[in-house]
Amino acid sequence: MPTPSRRPRTYDPGRTWAALVAQVGHVREAAAKLTPQQWAAPSGLPGWDVRLLVVHIVRQVEALRVILAEQPAPRGTKPVGLDAWARSTAAIADQLDASTRTAAATTADPVAALDAEAALLGGQQQEALRTDRLTTRPFGGMRALDFTVTRLVELVVHGDDLARATGVEVTMDRQALAAVVRLLADALATAAPGNSVEVRIPPYAAVQCVEGPRHTRGTPPNVVETDPLTWIRLATGRESWAEALAAARVAASGERADLGPYLPVMG
Repeated sequence: MPTPSRRPRTYDPGRTWAALVAQVGHVREAAAKLTPQQWAAPSGLPGWDVRLLVVHIVRQVEALRVILAEQPAPRGTKPVGLDAWARSTAAIADQLDASTRTAAATTADPVAALDAEAALLGGQQQEALRTDRLTTRPFGGMRALDFTVTRLVELVVHGDDLARATGVEVTMDRQALAAVVRLLADALATAAPGNSVEVRIPPYAAVQCVEGPRHTRGTPPNVVETDPLTWIRLATGRESWAEALAAARVAASGERADLGPYLPVMG
């Protein structure tokens, strides 16, 4: 029997915007504490030091302003969903690397650049939260609100990269963290459709995935449970399934509860 299609998750515009503003502030606060040695330290991402990482974060915030300034996509354009966006980002990794390096060459002070973008956010709010406007990018067009949600992914994922690379705490806004966990869980459910495994990331999300026997009542036979940050690192390739299991950051029970073949869901 075919797996029923899932209804796309919706995100509250007001909470999304508040989370975006808050998370930009949290990343800025952490970046302002960095020492010269920390700016030059490896970021954990291939070929990037911490300075390049922060410049990339600035560019991801800037992208909201730049893309919203463009003409909307033509009527009739089919929007790219958040699941598809998450699973397609690896395709433009080289482009993002090149544009980040170009931006870094002209960014004298990444913290000041982030301050400047944060100051411009307020003017984007109305357009950024529309569901009836399609942006022309990325990947052929997205609803403006969905694109704004993707900025939360960039801020949370790279904020965690920054914290792990430098040891400087980056506060995670609760709503931002929840949105990112849910988006990446939904991307897994789309990439590995089915109902034989239940993936739980309390307190934010639980999804079913992987083909096989479907449970109808009681505790499912195959269960995976982990915490929000471990899930984000697994889903984005920052940590491997084997590493998380060995460190007991993931609990997995049942013969089908091996998500290794399906991870990461976002490159």
